[in-house]
Amino acid sequence: MNDWQNHTHFAGFDWASDHHDVVVVDARGAIVASFRFAHAGEGWAQCRAQLAAFGALPVAIETSQGAAVQQLLALGLAVYPVHPKSAQRYRERKAPSGTKDDQLDAWSLADALRVDGHGWRRLPPEDPLIEELRLLCRDESALIEQRTALINQLQSALREYYPAALEAFKDWTGTPAWRFVLSFPTPQALQKAGSKKWEKWLHAHRLWRPQLTDARLKIFERAGEFTGSPAQIAARSLLAQSCARLLCTLQDQLEEYRRRIEALFAQHPDSNLFGSLPGAGSSASYGRIGDTGEMT
Repeated sequence: MNDWQNHTHFAGFDWASDHHDVVVVDARGAIVASFRFAHAGEGWAQCRAQLAAFGALPVAIETSQGAAVQQLLALGLAVYPVHPKSAQRYRERKAPSGTKDDQLDAWSLADALRVDGHGWRRLPPEDPLIEELRLLCRDESALIEQRTALINQLQSALREYYPAALEAFKDWTGTPAWRFVLSFPTPQALQKAGSKKWEKWLHAHRLWRPQLTDARLKIFERAGEFTGSPAQIAARSLLAQSCARLLCTLQDQLEEYRRRIEALFAQHPDSNLFGSLPGAGSSASYGRIGDTGEMT
């Protein structure tokens, strides 16, 4: 900043999930304020009151996003994000032994900002639409990771007591396989249902494929040839159904996330530009599940 020399105080902010530590130093590096506050409404009010005397205070923090950053921006402070590796080097200046302490971390950030901050890039306030899109995409990715973990857990359970189900549906990222487990939770339930119900179920779920149906029906016919023990069937079928239900619910939520993301994306003035980039279509980065029911 051109007016960097006009700053008289500099703050370091060490954040955590439930509390934060702040240290303020003056232009000579002397600590003039040091306090901790809870990550709650009352705590942030305390922070605002403590920092009010320092005006448009520049603040260094070891992240560029999150609730703490948004709160600091809302307080009208000049936020300077610091890369974790750089923060570690600044911390080592103060404590070569590697001692980890929240107040020490905040102090090292404040002093580093005082000495080197004139060359750092200030974090601009984020456009509300972009912020919501970023958060939605981040949360969507986390839900997709949960979906993958549930699929792995479901397949592991089926492997122990219901290998025919795994053979009949090679694609377990899709809802048809999950709904099959809910409709026919055990090999015995599948065999008891009989061929007419199998065929009805395949038609109802749009899985009747001439090139696949005969092979799938044969798998259903011999589903009881190799299964787990009665105890395995009782326990693992409950786990498999639980995973399948969670997956169906999770998929509904992912569909809602995709609708929200696409609606916000369409509102952005540069959406046409972004959408023309390779891989930036309406379902990019989502891996939308199709009800193909493919076995291979």
